[in-house]
Amino acid sequence: MDYINENGLNRIAYVRSAATQGGEGLPAILFLGGFRSDMEGTKAIYLEEQCRARGQEFVRFDYSGHGSSDGEFEDGTIGAWRNDARDVLDHVVQAKDVILVGSSMGGWISLLLLLERADRVKGLVGIAAAPDFTREIAGRLSDEQNAVMMRDGRVEVPNDYSDDPYVFTRLLITDGDENCLLDKTYNVDASMILVQGKQDADVPWEKALRIQECFKSPSSEVIFVDDGDHRLSKPNELEIIWNAVMRLSS
Repeated sequence: MDYINENGLNRIAYVRSAATQGGEGLPAILFLGGFRSDMEGTKAIYLEEQCRARGQEFVRFDYSGHGSSDGEFEDGTIGAWRNDARDVLDHVVQAKDVILVGSSMGGWISLLLLLERADRVKGLVGIAAAPDFTREIAGRLSDEQNAVMMRDGRVEVPNDYSDDPYVFTRLLITDGDENCLLDKTYNVDASMILVQGKQDADVPWEKALRIQECFKSPSSEVIFVDDGDHRLSKPNELEIIWNAVMRLSS
């Protein structure tokens, strides 16, 4: 594990697997994890193993306030985490061409990077991609929860994946509004494959179609997994994701 510190505040932890003989001409794979996840998750490690076997450069990292990176989670925003990802892309990834693989919130940040670094991003794989999810969070908060957020600047919400509650801050919500994407259309050159579970309780499957509608790409595909949930980490689902990565890497 190594660190970069481009903003002078938080060290961002990352792991990079260099390209080896036979894989030098392939684009790098940059994995972007989800909200409150870290780079040790099933999908990140699986993709790293596949890339190593293929000789393909692979990079995974933790956003500030996540995993092994510095910072407090509650200080984080979509814009700040986008900046972390951009620093990793600019200063860690060595290959000129890059495939972004974004899971959940990482799908949102991948789309932001696609717009900012169009000269480097050859393709994008979204895994239950969740752009604009902060608006949905705000819409689901009760009047009492909204009052707590306005008073305290934060509110705790039960977490289906952990005993620790989700903490949503007022700053996260307001910054999220500034980075929302699905109110516009964009013409992009990168190819896109969106993998979406039909049984996802966190990201409605229709969102994948909305992303495809907003991002006008020469090659765009949505792959629905009929029994897939939000994690998309079963062996057959990991294989679907890897096949998407390989198709965009060729």
